[in-house]
Amino acid sequence: MSKVLIDMNNRQFQDVLFNLEKIEQRALLNTLRKISKLNWEELYKDKGIRWELITSETSEDINTYSFRFSQKYRGTAYRNGDYLMLLNLFVDHDGAYK
Repeated sequence: MSKVLIDMNNRQFQDVLFNLEKIEQRALLNTLRKISKLNWEELYKDKGIRWELITSETSEDINTYSFRFSQKYRGTAYRNGDYLMLLNLFVDHDGAYK
């Protein structure tokens, strides 16, 4: 299985990223570094990242998932081939599921 490639080009994701506190930016980058070393099967099973399907955001074409990158924050993303397409970041864990 191939390694996870990361796409951070979503404008909404970038807007939140650039406004995070430095410590949270570092936590996100550390998580993304970890993800980049994993294959997809490893990402799905990783207990620290907690990759979870968001059923309220799922469509026929795209499954949206949440992942944890700090005690405070979760991110949302979907898979497009080998790419992890980052969508948004949420300070409120429940916000990722709305």
